[in-house]
Amino acid sequence: MATEPTIRPSCPNFSSGPCAKRPGWTAGDAYADAATGRSHRSKLGKAKLKEAIVLTGEVLGVPDDYKIGIVPASDTGAIEMAMWCMLGAKGVDMCYWESFGKGWLTDVKNQLKLEDVREFTADYGELPDLSKTDPDRDIVFTFNGTTSGVRVPNLDWISDKRSGLTFNDATSACFAMHIDWTKVDITTYSWQKVLGGEGGHGVLILSPKAVERLESFTPKNRPLPKIFQLSKKGKLIDGIFEGATINTPSMICVEDYLDALNWAKGIGGLSALIARSNANLAAISKWVDATPWAHFLAKDPAHRSNTSVCLTLDADPAIVKKIVADLESLQVAYDIGAYRDAPPGLRIWCGATVETSDIEALLPWIEFAYAKHTAA
Repeated sequence: MATEPTIRPSCPNFSSGPCAKRPGWTAGDAYADAATGRSHRSKLGKAKLKEAIVLTGEVLGVPDDYKIGIVPASDTGAIEMAMWCMLGAKGVDMCYWESFGKGWLTDVKNQLKLEDVREFTADYGELPDLSKTDPDRDIVFTFNGTTSGVRVPNLDWISDKRSGLTFNDATSACFAMHIDWTKVDITTYSWQKVLGGEGGHGVLILSPKAVERLESFTPKNRPLPKIFQLSKKGKLIDGIFEGATINTPSMICVEDYLDALNWAKGIGGLSALIARSNANLAAISKWVDATPWAHFLAKDPAHRSNTSVCLTLDADPAIVKKIVADLESLQVAYDIGAYRDAPPGLRIWCGATVETSDIEALLPWIEFAYAKHTAA
């Protein structure tokens, strides 16, 4: 019988969203200065929202002429808002290799009802040939497939001379992977991923080209509810990008995001965040190399995510479910089962708020549970 490990992860939270809080986080410290009970339109509320925008730009290295806005409904709200406001001026190339990217395709075809749509797709664990996309068309892609653990290794496939816009769903990539801002026109993410913030709020980052599209293109026969509107009478609603949010944000969530941004800045900024995520991936890679029954879902090492790390096991899907349930009941690892649409396996969050020591402590427990259930 397998021997139960003696060392446990200090934090068993390995969910891929909402993700683990930063090391040392406590509600008392994080929310001490929160603008609770105050209007988001008050001087204090506006200052908090503006600070969040400014710090976002500083930590991510966003160019000064790009616009950063806080929008409703997490990353889903941000990417849908962008697609509904800006797609249709050109044909669009939809690139997807996991469930969320496929969802954006479904909305483009069935809800926006665009006709000039090309699909670039691959099975779970693979990446399509993105070099075949057309720089004179709009391109929608997911930088990191949260449900497949497959990322784009770089953005070299995007032309510097493109006339189309690039829509970059980077919800599990921002703050953990290098993004070449010259290659992306619309970037979206949510607070709940790499920085371990709370759910419900999204961020929308626009290049000057994206702003130009918003001010020059009005979709025909496409009603836009207030919550989606980014322009008015041919002009960008600039207040959204100054902290005047479309709807009421949670000031607790804003404070939580500020806490995470200040932590990120304090440990060395983006390079330190990327290094932490890379170290976590390296710990799992070393273990997979030494474990014959565990495999990365992503076939190509260059395509392997350093945040949503997806593994398959040499075991029946029912056994995998038992392993996941066992680790949760032992309070060793929460929420590490593969996404419902993905192949059976494990999905271990390795973003910057996760300590490498916790990843290293988790792996022997996976071995223990695997031995226990495959021997039964």
